[in-house]
Amino acid sequence: MVNRIWVAAPLTFWLLLPQAAPAQSPTEAVVTREQTASLPSPLRISDVTTIALQNRAEVTAAKARADALAQRPAIVSSLEDPMVSVSVDHYPFSAMMDGGRRYDRSISVEQKFPLSGILSHRRSAALAEAERARALAGVTELDVVLNAHRGFFMLLERRRMQPVVDEQITLASLLVDVAASRYASGAGAQADILRAEAEVARLKARRQSLDAQIRSAEAMLNAGLGRLVDAPVPELHYQPSLAEPASIAEVLERATESRPELAAGAAEVQRARAETRAMRSMYKPMATVRAGYAETMAEGPGAMLMVGISVPIWRKRLSSGVAEAQAMERMADADLEAMRRMNSGEALAAREDVVAARIQVNLLRQDVLPRSKVAVDAALGGYSSGQGSLIAVIEAARGLWQAQGEEVMAESALGEAWSRLDRATGTSARVRP
Repeated sequence: MVNRIWVAAPLTFWLLLPQAAPAQSPTEAVVTREQTASLPSPLRISDVTTIALQNRAEVTAAKARADALAQRPAIVSSLEDPMVSVSVDHYPFSAMMDGGRRYDRSISVEQKFPLSGILSHRRSAALAEAERARALAGVTELDVVLNAHRGFFMLLERRRMQPVVDEQITLASLLVDVAASRYASGAGAQADILRAEAEVARLKARRQSLDAQIRSAEAMLNAGLGRLVDAPVPELHYQPSLAEPASIAEVLERATESRPELAAGAAEVQRARAETRAMRSMYKPMATVRAGYAETMAEGPGAMLMVGISVPIWRKRLSSGVAEAQAMERMADADLEAMRRMNSGEALAAREDVVAARIQVNLLRQDVLPRSKVAVDAALGGYSSGQGSLIAVIEAARGLWQAQGEEVMAESALGEAWSRLDRATGTSARVRP
């Protein structure tokens, strides 16, 4: 009874203690901190690149795959494990009569050795596959950065549209006041007031819709940065670069030298060639060596040695394997050539998109917007003085509003065009401030 009490007392005390929550793993703690960490204010495009590369799980997964494949060369280039055998080579039935003391026995170690360079070829193929995985990790980084940049410019465009719409509401409200003043003086119609009020209502509805669009863009940017989608996003800062893009020759050179897709394709070609050499090595035999201790009833203890080679007689299977590897090699060569052409076309198209967006921004800033503002001032001044119609003022105002919206969208399109050009030339890590 006393022993039971000594056992039960500590157990009861342990059960009454408050149970601690399970410890959070280091990986979970890091992910949580990255997802909830506040962003720098103002948030710049260079910050977006850095945070996306640090937080996005796709980058971590791609690098982990590359690290895993980096271990394959040591695995595939090693010999097979030796086999240790303990055997009874001869057990005569007469040994059962004297207690089983007379029989032949042995213990040996067996090892297989290829008589070709198949292990080195397999190692070369594994090295090429590891190099391809590293290049694909670079592709993932470029895609992640471009995705985050798109979210940044989407939010930037919608936030910059807010003051534009507010200014439009102010101008539309001024039209209501002018129309009411003319109606009170008997120089205008009530329909002008209603038409101006309709414009104000339309712009306010757009303003409310824009708030929801901003929240949507914030969620997309947070997702692109690997953060909680409902985390707050600070003020954004970006000035579109109006500089001339690099020359066509320089862009094509970068696209040829810096794109990780081409490095992955070249590694795939090397892997296919190594696989072809490995399949050809299968025509050569495999040697087997066995050595060990042996003991016979007649001669007593001694040593044993056995050497053998395999006989690769199934030529049809071997030739089919070589033909398959050669076909894969031709496919890899063709894929690499096609990739070169597509990358060059993509880079050149991205450069021309930058040129087009740059022209549009300059045109809107230097020509369209100034003329639209002058047209609104002239139309509003004439209508206030009793000349012209409200329709002419509204049309001029809509032209100004459209130009203002186009300027905001053109600036965002220019920034995204620069990001696509950096992606097409494989230089997204070299972002613009």
